[in-house]
Amino acid sequence: MQEVQDNNSSSEPGLRERKRAETHARIQAEGIRLFIERGFEATTLDEVAAAAGVSRRTLLNYFGSKEEIILSTKAEFPQLIADAVAARPADEPLLDMVENAFVDLAQRHRSEEMRAVAALIGSTPSLQPADQAKYERIERLLAQTLARRKGLPEGDIACRVVAGAAVSILKLSTDAWLKDPSQGPEVFGRAAFAALRRVAG
Repeated sequence: MQEVQDNNSSSEPGLRERKRAETHARIQAEGIRLFIERGFEATTLDEVAAAAGVSRRTLLNYFGSKEEIILSTKAEFPQLIADAVAARPADEPLLDMVENAFVDLAQRHRSEEMRAVAALIGSTPSLQPADQAKYERIERLLAQTLARRKGLPEGDIACRVVAGAAVSILKLSTDAWLKDPSQGPEVFGRAAFAALRRVAG
């Protein structure tokens, strides 16, 4: 009997965490859907809560604001980029390493919802500071990851310069994708990296 009770106790935390993850994902998904359909400013937290089937109080246990809901979709992006760069061969030149990592990510994670979210963030002034902070985190983490991959000091200037240029290309590629959805961001990204090499050469 004691063994059964112990097994049940050990399974409860896993069940609770799974339910929390499911609720988090449901609130996020319904929030994004409503923001895209109705507009960010026009959608209220109460409407998101109702669509997700939770109370406003429960929603606020997961997300402190509408901004947190939409920005949560980008929360893992800096680490995804760092992981993609860390997976590249160490003998690749710095620019090649970043370009190939960016293209791989763009091809694997591109979707219409991602494009709609990017457009929504770009057209909502209240989201701009947090979005800019995201790019700053990407630049810092990218420079650190490049240095580690190359066995260089963390503040290596070449890694910092490449990271800064890469983040600029990332922004421009996203803008190009928003203007012309017929081509993925990696198309503009390839062209931008090629232009950078010509200028640098």
